[in-house]
Amino acid sequence: MLLLGCIKEVSDYELVISLPNGLSGFVPVTQISDAYSKMLTKQVAQGELLEDLNSLSDMYSPGTLVRCIVTSVEKSADGRRSIKLSIDPKKVNKGLNASALASGMLLSGFVSSVEDHGYLIDIGVSGTHAFLPRQKAQNYIKAGKRGPDLKIGQNLNCVIVEVKNEGRVVRLSVDRSEVAASLATERQNWTLSNLLPGLVVKARVQKVAPLGIKMSFLSSFTGIVDFMHTDPEKSMNYSPDQVMKACILSIHPTSKVVRLTLRQAFLNPGGSPNQLSNDRLGAVVEESTVKAFYKPFGAVFELDDGTLAFARLKHLSKNRKSFKPGAFKTGCKHKCRIIDYSLMDEMCIISLKYQIIEARFLQYQDIHTGDVVQGKVFALKPIGMQVKVTNVIKGLVPSMHLADVILKQPEKKYSIGDEVRCRVLECNPAGKKLILTLKKSLVQSKLPVLSNYEDAKPGLITHGFVVCAREFGCIVKFYNDVKGLVPKNELSAEPISCPDKVFHEGQVVKVMVLKCEPQQERLLLSFRLSSKPAPEDKKECTPKKKQEVKYQIGEMVDVKVLKKKDNGLKVSVLEDEGNVIASIPTVHLSDFVANCKLLWHCLQEGDVLPRVMCLSDKGEHIILSRKSAVISAVQEEQVVRSFSEIQPGMLLTGYVRNVMPFGVFVEFPFGVTGLAPKVSMSDKFVTDTKDHFVVGQTVIAKVTSIDEEKQRVLLNLKVSECSSGNSAAESFALLNQYFKEVKEIRNLLRRRGEPSMAQGLCELLPGKELQLVVQDVKEDGSALFSGSCVTGLTVTATRYHLGDKNIVPGYKTKALVLHVDALTSKVYVSLREELLKQRAKQNSLSQFLSSGSQRTPSTLPSCST
Repeated sequence: MLLLGCIKEVSDYELVISLPNGLSGFVPVTQISDAYSKMLTKQVAQGELLEDLNSLSDMYSPGTLVRCIVTSVEKSADGRRSIKLSIDPKKVNKGLNASALASGMLLSGFVSSVEDHGYLIDIGVSGTHAFLPRQKAQNYIKAGKRGPDLKIGQNLNCVIVEVKNEGRVVRLSVDRSEVAASLATERQNWTLSNLLPGLVVKARVQKVAPLGIKMSFLSSFTGIVDFMHTDPEKSMNYSPDQVMKACILSIHPTSKVVRLTLRQAFLNPGGSPNQLSNDRLGAVVEESTVKAFYKPFGAVFELDDGTLAFARLKHLSKNRKSFKPGAFKTGCKHKCRIIDYSLMDEMCIISLKYQIIEARFLQYQDIHTGDVVQGKVFALKPIGMQVKVTNVIKGLVPSMHLADVILKQPEKKYSIGDEVRCRVLECNPAGKKLILTLKKSLVQSKLPVLSNYEDAKPGLITHGFVVCAREFGCIVKFYNDVKGLVPKNELSAEPISCPDKVFHEGQVVKVMVLKCEPQQERLLLSFRLSSKPAPEDKKECTPKKKQEVKYQIGEMVDVKVLKKKDNGLKVSVLEDEGNVIASIPTVHLSDFVANCKLLWHCLQEGDVLPRVMCLSDKGEHIILSRKSAVISAVQEEQVVRSFSEIQPGMLLTGYVRNVMPFGVFVEFPFGVTGLAPKVSMSDKFVTDTKDHFVVGQTVIAKVTSIDEEKQRVLLNLKVSECSSGNSAAESFALLNQYFKEVKEIRNLLRRRGEPSMAQGLCELLPGKELQLVVQDVKEDGSALFSGSCVTGLTVTATRYHLGDKNIVPGYKTKALVLHVDALTSKVYVSLREELLKQRAKQNSLSQFLSSGSQRTPSTLPSCST
């Protein structure tokens, strides 16, 4: 069976693929392409790394659409089915032959060789040589930011540009605009035997039913769109003979049933579906509303943020006997938990089961080193015992950790199905790796958990276990692979001549930290708990004082809001809660000045802000920042740490420190400051500097000159000079970040505001059409409106946006939302016919926002879509 899938996770040895209808599959590293498999075989044979062999994570990233073929469906030991897939073009495109190839076809291909003038592409068609000229790949390479060349084994969406010698030679293009515009047509002579998922076609509605739509395409083919793949914005507003774009999702090899999708994310080849924010996965939603119930399958819900979610039938109740269909009528509300996200369906997968909603752990990310967990034994192997914590989370108890002493026959102590209480030694969510211990001394220990070298302060007493005993002493291991040395003279108060006869591997011991060098990962320990730390370390043993805690610039911390001040937030660093107090200035809450004010307004004492960056640490005065652009610049090392590192031509991300009549002072992370003179501030003529920039505004500046003698830096802030070359990508990244923050603000408003007003503000998105009544017409020509959907809000339209309409109080009219000011509860609307007809298209808004200068971050609307 051929399917369109989306990469969900990438590991060293496989790709996890999201499939339609909430399913997942796995592509082993050997099922990428012939060229990549040959390189893997060569590397194994030689026993050394090949320079031109790239890892899967170097070539693939989550969110990428790929064509797959099902190779097998296997049943695992715990009864769960596992779908094995291949993306090898020889299998995916096996229905194609050289004579069937035609110009305009969209195919999957893989780079098999890098040549001087381009790339040889494996499209899986026997007897055909496919070539991709270098100039046709340049834009794709630049946008991908994965180096100067395509990589062998890299998956590509290719459009056939030219066919020669009856299909024996074809020339390809991967240009994003050409791929996005590709459309499968009758002229390309597609047949049911070679039809491919991912093709976009013009389809005609034949029949509309509650569970989906039947459509015809390419003259003689028919396909089905199920209820999960209709466009959610159009709901069921489809009618027979309606023509629209559709994308092929799957083709069944025997029944020849073709399934389609009408979701916008799939209608432009080369695009990617919407993804779920990581902090939403596992979230409990107190009230989700039933949108539709489909008896054989499950129910579609609307969550508190307006997104759609799907619950399978088995997740609607504890068991079949307790299931009550009447509880799932449209409009009914239920408590649920987000347990997964289907990229291919662009829907959250939820469960209404009480035991899942109340579960402590749902995914590997929920488990932390040192946690005590309950599990069930499901396999005994030579390397240890496998324990199932949940249906999804599984861990390994190494043989050494099955008990306080080494067990020679663990099967006599443990049986399959036994309930066990373990402690987490190590958890790697990315690799889905969970290492546990059953040593009672560790599981029941009340001493602090030592999981990183930074926490190993002199004088700390904790439990560990011996991994090595030699004549020089013992090596003791803790959590997260932290280990240290107990030298021979610290093993006991009495001399021990042969430590290996006193201490054994796996023995749980209580130790005291004498000295630690975190950067070198060196740890000196003692079994003599009455020993005193070295004199120079005494200061470190005393309770933490605010001025003694140091954070590096660029270090990320989680904080809790303690108090709101006029100029920002007073916060406490969570890992040192109560000891380390810091502040986040209002202007550092966001890259967008309008959002800064809104976030300050919405946040309350007790709120937790994750991943905030340390901007400066001067004793008791720690300044933090949430500016995403500044954080990215520091993490990607696009910064200068001192004046000596500055070079003319550099592009640096910073923030406005001061606006003067003669120019703008810009500060960068690590304290370097520069001046942008009035003539270098904007592409437009500058009369008043305050009309162009505000204090705290995030900017990208280009270094024009440096004066080493006076330690002075001159900058240029003109947009035309400060682009890195891909202005479109930069603009969309900026907009994407802005909209994420606005979504966060809307959620805060929902929870914090007065129910009616907050709900009204959150639902009034720019582009929404309203039915309003004129309340008053002012002397300046502007008008005030009222309506049931804007209760408690001030709704106004300027004279220009009244258009040609002659309005009087009581006049009923349609209006389009232009802008929502959440701080003042004001809504600005327009009655102009040309805007009402356009229905505020997204691209119009994007063009309007991206056409501005560097003032854009401070002038974006304060509440948007």
